[in-house]
Amino acid sequence: RRPRTTTTTATVTRESDRVSRRETKEVAMNGSARVASCGRRAVRGRHAASCRAPGASRASRSRMARHQAIADDLDKASLGAPGFERPTVLVAEKLGAAGIELLEQYGNVECAYGMSEAELLEKVAESDAIIVRSGTQVTKEVFAASKGRLRVVGRAGVGIDNVDLHAATQNGCVVVNAPTANTVAAAEHGIALMCSFARNVAQADASMRQGKWERSALVGVSLVDKTIAIMGFGKVGSEVARRAQGLGMKVIAHDPYASADKAKALGVELVDFDEAVARGDFFSLHMPLTPTTDKMFNAEVFRAMKPNAVVINVARGGVINDNDLAAALDAGEIAGAALDVYTVEPPPADNPLVGRPNVILTPHLGASTVEAQEGVAVEVAEAVVTALRGEPAPSAINAPMVSSELMKELMPYADLIHKLGIVATQLGKNPKKVNVTYKTQAPDDLDTRLLRANLVKGLVEHTTNATVNLVNADLVAEERQIEILETKSTATGKTDLVSGVEVSMTAESDFPSALNKKGKIFVGGKVKDGEPYLTKLGDFELDVNLSGGCLVLCRQSDQPGVIGKVGTQLAAADINVSFMTVGRTGPREDAMMVIGVDEKPTQETAAAVSAIDAIKESVLVDLPMTFF
Repeated sequence: RRPRTTTTTATVTRESDRVSRRETKEVAMNGSARVASCGRRAVRGRHAASCRAPGASRASRSRMARHQAIADDLDKASLGAPGFERPTVLVAEKLGAAGIELLEQYGNVECAYGMSEAELLEKVAESDAIIVRSGTQVTKEVFAASKGRLRVVGRAGVGIDNVDLHAATQNGCVVVNAPTANTVAAAEHGIALMCSFARNVAQADASMRQGKWERSALVGVSLVDKTIAIMGFGKVGSEVARRAQGLGMKVIAHDPYASADKAKALGVELVDFDEAVARGDFFSLHMPLTPTTDKMFNAEVFRAMKPNAVVINVARGGVINDNDLAAALDAGEIAGAALDVYTVEPPPADNPLVGRPNVILTPHLGASTVEAQEGVAVEVAEAVVTALRGEPAPSAINAPMVSSELMKELMPYADLIHKLGIVATQLGKNPKKVNVTYKTQAPDDLDTRLLRANLVKGLVEHTTNATVNLVNADLVAEERQIEILETKSTATGKTDLVSGVEVSMTAESDFPSALNKKGKIFVGGKVKDGEPYLTKLGDFELDVNLSGGCLVLCRQSDQPGVIGKVGTQLAAADINVSFMTVGRTGPREDAMMVIGVDEKPTQETAAAVSAIDAIKESVLVDLPMTFF
């Protein structure tokens, strides 16, 4: 089997594609401008009691079980561990009591609503995580103000266009959201707007409030046999489809990323954009706001619709060109619109869609149900806590998903490749092209993302104070123009998950002994008894524990007395030796001596070692300690 390779550039592209395809919705902002205490013990007590009651819903019991599982785990592990510091979570917009309760079990929670930009920048510097809705802009200035402390941004809702995703990734900050809790609420609101428009409910109510009785002027249309075009067939779009079918409507959908099998299973016909525009009577919009979808519904699209078409938007305001929609309504090109979201919220008084009899407007109520608000609070809190604990959050936007089980299994190998990267870059400068080979029994099943991230960390961390982790490793490599090519080779016999790792790179080197026959810096290693070992350096076979400390590397002539002379110089400087190993090309030929020491030698001591007659070259390598 030929080994397969992937590159960092390709990986970054795939991740950005995944982000751009993510369906987004935005929860309504209900928080009042206030700073509130998070002590809601009485409220939480009532909630917990209701969930234990015989009539409590299965979803409520499930949520409480998850809360208790997290609390039990924290009580037994993190919170009882010496030196554990409770993280600080800044809640910048109103969040349900159940979500606050979960956060308080893990960290220190500060609820600060309605902050100015200056206040936000001040508070974020003391926060490990921040939770926002749609009203708080988490910009690059916010990440700069955090000075690397901010580790998690939680979006209480789905849409993340108020979070600078690129800046978050650059700073190694995980962005999580709550993509499922408000799905049904948003779908129900979309259906409610459609029914309200079809039967003139809003207009009839306004008329009755004025003391009028206008039955003949408020004749509506039936939804049965009408065609609804669902634009964006994700979670919310699918729920709208189910409900529209229950109303007897014909359902078509457009989504370039939707599964044909999923649509077929729901009895929905997938069509291209132009066909959807031409056939729809009602249009339910459910796409994210991206450069591609920005003002997607414009004058040209409205002209292609039927004169009786109605546009319903509970997704993102920016996908509609408001001026073009107003012009289309004035020209009678479409019949009307029902909108819950706007380009600017709240919409200004001069918005061309405000005050029209053929436009229904609601103040971003898509997720505004008691059940959805509680669900969003719990879902985002769970995601934030999970991310703060260093575990993969299912709703992470900018971090690849690596299961906790796989992460635990890979950690010794991640530490190994991290240490190999450190050794390689202390022996060579300015790496540009790095080849890494993983020896494994199952090349097709090995997920290398965590390993690659730790390699990048090892390659660059000695030149930067910035955080390098699974979130931003690929971006860091790309920005530094480091090309990483990965190869998975099949290991023979019964082996561990990864039986060995080899790293070679093109770079300038002041220690030629680290070069292989191809002139590249070459390091290889394996995990033994859970600890990382350097097993090859250049063309020398070695057996060096990389768990931490300082290493003295010496290339020497293989002859008697050299080890003793080096030991004498170290002893004269009161440097304690922890271990020593030698690899050689042959008797009385070249040899590589590696000595582990407890104290880092001074420049004078290093020079004294280099001055020994048989020593051809020497170098010091610093390694961080290994902790799990």
